[in-house]
Amino acid sequence: MTLMKHFLFLFVHLLVITSVMVSQKQNEDAKGEISGLILHKETQEPLFGANITLSGTKLGASTDDNGMFRIQNVPPGTFNVKSSLIGFEQYIMTDVVVNGIKPTEITILMQESRIQFEGVEVSAGYFQKNSETPVSTQQQSAEEIRRLPGGQEDVVRAISILPGVAQVQAGRNDLIVRGGAPSENLFLIDNLDVPNINHFGTQGASGGPLSYVNLDFVEATSFSTGGFGVKYGDKLSSVLNISLREGRKDRFGGKLTLAATQFGASIEGPVNEQTNMLFSVRRSYLDFLFKAAGFGFVPEYWDYLAKVSSKLDSKNQLSFIGIAAIDRVRLFNETEDQRFKNSRILAADQNQVVSGATWKRLFTSGYSTVTLGQRYNEYQYRQNDSLLNPIFFSSTYERELSLRGEVVLQLSSMSDASFGFQARNIGFSTGLTLPNYRSSFGDSLNLQTARETTGWKTGFYTQLATTFGHFNLVAGTRIDNFSLIEQAWVFAPRLSLRYAVTSKMNINTSIGKYFQAPSSVWLVSDESNKQLTNIRVEQVILGAEYLLLDDFKLSAEGYMKHYSDYPVSLRRPYVVLANSGAGFGGSEEGFTSFGVEPLGSSGSGISRGVELFLQKKLSDISCYGTVSLSYNESFFTALDGIERPGSFDQRWILNFGGGYVLNERWEFGAKFRFATGRPYTPYAPDGSQQPFLYNSKRVGINHSLDIRVDRRWSFPNWILITYVDIQNVYNKKPADIPRYNTRLGKVEENDSIGILPSIGISAEF
Repeated sequence: MTLMKHFLFLFVHLLVITSVMVSQKQNEDAKGEISGLILHKETQEPLFGANITLSGTKLGASTDDNGMFRIQNVPPGTFNVKSSLIGFEQYIMTDVVVNGIKPTEITILMQESRIQFEGVEVSAGYFQKNSETPVSTQQQSAEEIRRLPGGQEDVVRAISILPGVAQVQAGRNDLIVRGGAPSENLFLIDNLDVPNINHFGTQGASGGPLSYVNLDFVEATSFSTGGFGVKYGDKLSSVLNISLREGRKDRFGGKLTLAATQFGASIEGPVNEQTNMLFSVRRSYLDFLFKAAGFGFVPEYWDYLAKVSSKLDSKNQLSFIGIAAIDRVRLFNETEDQRFKNSRILAADQNQVVSGATWKRLFTSGYSTVTLGQRYNEYQYRQNDSLLNPIFFSSTYERELSLRGEVVLQLSSMSDASFGFQARNIGFSTGLTLPNYRSSFGDSLNLQTARETTGWKTGFYTQLATTFGHFNLVAGTRIDNFSLIEQAWVFAPRLSLRYAVTSKMNINTSIGKYFQAPSSVWLVSDESNKQLTNIRVEQVILGAEYLLLDDFKLSAEGYMKHYSDYPVSLRRPYVVLANSGAGFGGSEEGFTSFGVEPLGSSGSGISRGVELFLQKKLSDISCYGTVSLSYNESFFTALDGIERPGSFDQRWILNFGGGYVLNERWEFGAKFRFATGRPYTPYAPDGSQQPFLYNSKRVGINHSLDIRVDRRWSFPNWILITYVDIQNVYNKKPADIPRYNTRLGKVEENDSIGILPSIGISAEF
């Protein structure tokens, strides 16, 4: 029986279970409530007297002295919440879902009105401006992420439809942002740096099959594809900032979920009047299906997430988070076919733990945050040949103790300043074995090393944001130090400017320097690699945005990124590490991402492109959607001095994602993606590859359509949420880089899954 038959068997049984569950009497008349907090965006202080109204109803409220409000007797459904206050920009929060089981809690940050247009009444905004990052930044709510077809309710997959983001391989979360490598992306969860938020993550990069962040606990995300401020350092291409919500404050409740790849349970509620908590545990179930279908490669994972929030008094708040991900791979080698297929896989067992505490304090005209964090990562990689002889083995342990502090001050109604620091103590130990390996390019690599090292990463920054006339200026400087390399200090100035042409149109620009330290695994693979310097990017962005309607925005941007000091191989003169780190890696990549050879900082590159983005927010018109069109080209030069297309150079990318909310019970969505192919190196008939043909061919065009239908049922004491999601509806198997089959002696297309149906069931109480 094939894997698809097993999946369809499970699919039918889940439909039967759902039918039995919904045979109970539904409670369509249950009422819910919305409660929340309105804060000053710059100072974080509560705002008194803000007016709150719900779209399509006569319901509303005003905030009290603590900035809190409460709206009761709200019918189930999806609402827009409008907030207004004299002297502040009106804002409409969309996608606020209400049910009769628990209160819906929201937090709205309101920004003071800084630019006035004579004779023009500015209407309420669905799109809130980010004064710190005026360019290349998109914000998504948890509900916008959840409803994306084919996204598997994954925070990273939801980013894939935004402009400037390329998808390297179907079923993977490798972030390729504006031509940059997967290692160039920064993740933050509640102010904690996290190297990778995916199960079975690629060491030193950002990819993996699926995120381990539970979307049920996500409040919102902010994703910047460039031009981000000096608050963020040690990364070149993007910043994904994930904010987790707090637990319920009325009573304890929970949720049971069976999703496309996993099942899990969560619980949340108040510990006392000042403290609340939330906790979840999830486990994959695909290993049962893989094993039953006779696969030799069987993955299994668990993840855990916990958060405790406590309001100490009106000025101080303390929160703790802990996240753990456990990934295991079992290899069954009973048959010759299983042994051959497993020989092409870089198997990985991983443990990832992130924990931290954040203290937030309000004071006159500002606030401060201090975050103490700790993380631990263990990677065990292995790959054998078809005779079970070892090809590669890596055992790595990473630990980091970090301290981050920031102070934000409102200097006046038109200006605010921030400054902060970050200190990280890093410990790293690794054992790498690559015995007498010969690549398809004819290169010989022989490595056996075991090293331990400790070091410090420190950074300091200061930033000023001010408005004068129709201009909004953000200027900042950042200084970083990395003790494990010889040229330890770097200085990164950055400047962004927004000009408000009218109340509906802005012109934005940004220029700045960005630096990133070499990966720790590169530094310990060879003793000489400590001579590597920080990778540098000089970036320029120019764009404009226009508000076609209050809920409909059009933006366009062009960018230029110039790379220098990128690590290159000193033994393989065609290899630059900007082309590594995506996919599952291993022998077919030549183990390049591990830096298993002497490296030098002589690589360079350029990435440039233009992007068009349209976004329609959910409003009184019950449809929503985004359309993004990107053109990008990237070229990198290694030690041989030849400029070649980057391995992640997808020229054209078109994305559409949208849907329609019929009522409080039914919702329909669709996603379409079109992308031209990325470069690869062709094989000769004997399975060899030639450096002069490196990245000279391209994968074919990929396109796919995903659809999703959501249905909600309300019962007296619980609610049921179900969905059916079908990926690749018209069954076009995605094209990928061809592989050479040594057993058959020929080049073959990479195996891919075509149409893929899935079902999700959640019971919340």
